[in-house]
Amino acid sequence: MAILYILMLFILIAAFIAVETKYLLSSVICIGAIGFGASIMFLFLRAPDIAITQIVVEVLGLIILIRATISRDLTFISGDREFFAVVVSIVVVFVIFLAGIHVFDDSLPEFGSPVFAETEGAASQTYIKDGMKKTGAANLVASVILDFRAYDTLGEATVLFTSIIGATVVLRRKSRKLLEELDK
Repeated sequence: MAILYILMLFILIAAFIAVETKYLLSSVICIGAIGFGASIMFLFLRAPDIAITQIVVEVLGLIILIRATISRDLTFISGDREFFAVVVSIVVVFVIFLAGIHVFDDSLPEFGSPVFAETEGAASQTYIKDGMKKTGAANLVASVILDFRAYDTLGEATVLFTSIIGATVVLRRKSRKLLEELDK
């Protein structure tokens, strides 16, 4: 698919800018663009669970990185912006928006038509046909999550848990040292 090559080019450009820019906050924003580009690629590769995990991890990672860099990289935006730069920025965002609408309109199936039901030998067909027989579970969804895709579910839960714990540690209000100093 051509869109995957375009997304890969976007990710490479964002990675190059993240490495070469002199401002930390700009670098963090480019890293976020890399992660969101990867999540869109996962959607096109028909891996929505990985795309959702990528988005959650990316948002939490961006919170942590912005929190860590905002105090070190003091970038002030003045009110004097060039008119041309603002117009070019708006046009670029609008073109990307229109391209996204066009790409998603052509490549996604019609709403309500299950893609996996039409595909012969798809994993979902195996789950429906043999799920009860192979797992013995009365709940088919639970059998898919806990038997057929147990390692995948464990990995996703671990990544989400680690991200949430990391964000909680970075974003807490008072550090332990500060609390110890207040107690004295």
